[in-house]
Amino acid sequence: MQRLQWGFVLFLIWLGLTGSANIQELLAGVAIAAAIVWLAIPGGDRPGDDRPWSLLQFLAYLPIFIKNLVLANLDVARRVLSPRLPINPGIVRIRTDLKAPYQRLILANSITLTPGTITLEMEGEDMYIHWLDVEDADPQRAGEAIKADMEAAIARI
Repeated sequence: MQRLQWGFVLFLIWLGLTGSANIQELLAGVAIAAAIVWLAIPGGDRPGDDRPWSLLQFLAYLPIFIKNLVLANLDVARRVLSPRLPINPGIVRIRTDLKAPYQRLILANSITLTPGTITLEMEGEDMYIHWLDVEDADPQRAGEAIKADMEAAIARI
């Protein structure tokens, strides 16, 4: 059942990206979605975790991610348009409470996709992040600022 749900979501993404109802593109979308789901979700469960995938929790995470993405874009745009605003680039170590590898991967990719931060390395529960404006080098406070509310939402996926 999980494969079917994820396949449907991937197919909808395919439709959105192609913007066409051509039968060849529809068949290609079905084939690609099926291949991705078949390879990425063995047996329908997430590797390294005994809970089933939660499609609804993933969809609930998207608005949280988009909110953080928009806020980060506005912050970087403000810094670009106002060169007098200080920046303090640096690398900080943050720790995640996420245990499953796929959850840490989602968090690392979400951090990288938000402007002003790039995940450089992951070592177990530690992540090394290049941050455009380091507000605090303390791992606890830096983690709270960078992860914001994404980590709690990812933990439910």
